[in-house]
Amino acid sequence: MTDTTKRRSRNKPATQTNWVRVGPAALAIPLVAAAAGGLLVALALVLLNDRLPPLDAMLDYRPRIPLRVYTADGQLIGEFGEERRTFVHVEDVPPVVKNAVLAAEDSRFFEHMGVDPIGVARAALVNLVAGGTEQGASTITMQLAREFFLSSERTYTRKIVEILLALRIEDNLTKEQIFELYLNQIYLGKRSYGFAAASQTYFGRPLSKLGAAEAAVLAGLPKAPSRFNPLVNPKRAIERQRYILGRMRDNGFLSEAEYALALAQPLSFMPAHADYPVHAPYVAELARQLAFDLYREEIYSAGLKIYTTIVAADQRTANEALEQGVLDYDRRHGFRGPERMLDLPGDEAAAEDVVEASIGDNDDIGRFLAAAVLSADPKRVVVSRGRGSSIEITGEGLKFVAPALGERAPASRRLRRGAVVRIVETGKGGYAIAQLPEVQAALVGLNTHDGSVRALVGGFDFERNKFNRVTQAWRQPGSSFKPFIYSASLEKGFMTSTVINDAPVLIDPARTGGQLWDPKNYDGKFEGPMHMRTALAKSKNMVSIRLLEAIGPQYAQDYVSRFGFDPERIPPFLTMALGAGSVTPWQMARAITVFANGGYRIEPYLVARITDINGRLLASANPKQAGDESLRAIDARNAFLMDSMLRDVVRMGTATRARVLKRSDLAGKTGTTNDSIDAWFAGYNPRIAAVAWVGFDQPRKLGDRETGGGLALPIWINYMATALEGAPEEQTQPPPGVVRVDGEYYYAETGPGQGIASLGVSEDGVAAGADADLIRNQVF
Repeated sequence: MTDTTKRRSRNKPATQTNWVRVGPAALAIPLVAAAAGGLLVALALVLLNDRLPPLDAMLDYRPRIPLRVYTADGQLIGEFGEERRTFVHVEDVPPVVKNAVLAAEDSRFFEHMGVDPIGVARAALVNLVAGGTEQGASTITMQLAREFFLSSERTYTRKIVEILLALRIEDNLTKEQIFELYLNQIYLGKRSYGFAAASQTYFGRPLSKLGAAEAAVLAGLPKAPSRFNPLVNPKRAIERQRYILGRMRDNGFLSEAEYALALAQPLSFMPAHADYPVHAPYVAELARQLAFDLYREEIYSAGLKIYTTIVAADQRTANEALEQGVLDYDRRHGFRGPERMLDLPGDEAAAEDVVEASIGDNDDIGRFLAAAVLSADPKRVVVSRGRGSSIEITGEGLKFVAPALGERAPASRRLRRGAVVRIVETGKGGYAIAQLPEVQAALVGLNTHDGSVRALVGGFDFERNKFNRVTQAWRQPGSSFKPFIYSASLEKGFMTSTVINDAPVLIDPARTGGQLWDPKNYDGKFEGPMHMRTALAKSKNMVSIRLLEAIGPQYAQDYVSRFGFDPERIPPFLTMALGAGSVTPWQMARAITVFANGGYRIEPYLVARITDINGRLLASANPKQAGDESLRAIDARNAFLMDSMLRDVVRMGTATRARVLKRSDLAGKTGTTNDSIDAWFAGYNPRIAAVAWVGFDQPRKLGDRETGGGLALPIWINYMATALEGAPEEQTQPPPGVVRVDGEYYYAETGPGQGIASLGVSEDGVAAGADADLIRNQVF
């Protein structure tokens, strides 16, 4: 044995001894590290636990509930607030909805204590097999913790805090309380928070009306509200729904038969631009303004409810009547041409890309959908709204635009490839080409005894223009103002039988506030002497001017203020006789009711009451009613005589079209301003008054043959047909102090031989059609 070998032999036991000594130490290092790590994690958990936010927001849950506006009969017409939410108690949520949510999000919710180890293991296994994140491990409690207190960032620290919060929540709240919070707080897309709000948003129905198929759609939204939004991504939403229905079956929430039935059930979603049950945006906005004046910013989150005086059936009819009237006018005046032109490439796929980039749902106005023309000839037009689909329009659908399809059509009006137009559904499964009207209209109807507004439409489309023409549009009333001049004349000794000459006059500039005035009747004809009653029925301009000249413009200006008109907007000139001042439809409605209710000026009002989130009354209207003598505006006898004359306007005058309603208790006055710029009808029966107006926002001529009787009156008729449906006819009785002589009514003190017998008629009379120069020599 060499020395080297000996040395190695001697060293061998020493080496083994070192390994024996080092081995335990090496094993101790990871154990110590693990222990240290555990201590650090424990310390971190303690520190994090001490820094967790308090649960006050949950323990004293006060959800942000929007302001809601309702009709008098409880139908929703508007919501105002960043969050659309309807609070619902857990016991009021149908089992099918609860089960769908549990199946989708946390089937072991009622078994774990906030964190589900089995769920974590299952999710980890599924994700490992799938190679992604197919399933999450967040329980309902963890999601709720994130919803209330945490951001959406994905970090381990946030996840640990989420777990700690979930454990603390479970210590402080019952499972039912946690589930209730979740069902009301979770975001489900389209500004909807909670399942009750989402049910209305996506299906237009309360939770109690949902089946398994619909419940599974809603239960699929918490995972990714945008991705599974059925209005935007129906294909993905259906895929998610089917997955959840399968989970409901697997968890015993659905039988095989119920599962199969739910899979086969067709789904009907609310349109992307769905409206409220009753369309009344101008009303809702007026109510919001009133609430804001009272409660400021609090209205958007405190859950206040405003109950208006609007009658749902009246409002729906008012909407339809106004739209029909505007569209009838628009059709009479023809197609104006494309809204704009798109430069579409020849390749159809590329053309569809241009259309889709240029036209979206936000371009739609109500039922008037935007579309681009792909091809056009006199018999067939193909349009596209993008999304790879085209619509073919033929026959009746082209009737309105037929002149624009010919080769001789002006270039600015011709329909050709690239033209952007509007299409509307015809109700027969097809479409028609239409256009957005430029003309506007307004309609307001109210109770003549207490002023409660039954219907209000401030314009053709609120989304395009929020200007409320009922309350904000100051327009010339035209001949609809004549009844107030006639009413003033009754107080100056004139009688309904007074003979007044309908003959030409020439008005000095000093009496008009401007230039020499040579007024005409609408039809250009003069009929000579006639009774005042007949003159109002026929809306004779010359008679109104003579009456105003006789009683004095200053007196008339003061008198009409009794009806609520602003004297500063009714200048005291002879042009007042033809409605040269400025009024709003709201003012006109208030004024015309004075003749309907016996002479009382009631104040129109829109809000009946306001309640808090719990239904506690905060404010309510207490209107004075006709019959309260503090509201008297004119003598009851005056109101009766005016009512009888205004009924003749319908019976034999410019409003005979209203006789189609087959009622004898209708009264009112048409109004057409100079050059047909404004068209009016203000009318009533003893219970309901309504005013309709038509015109352009920027005043311009409506057309040579357009009148209040042809434009505004049909809107009024269509509204009143429903508003008065089933109501008995009411005949007014003459009040004390009115006498009847030879079939005509008079003030007792100004009957025949006592009142003014004639005006503008010579002692020996002036025959109809007499020499106009004789009258012109009497310059006013």
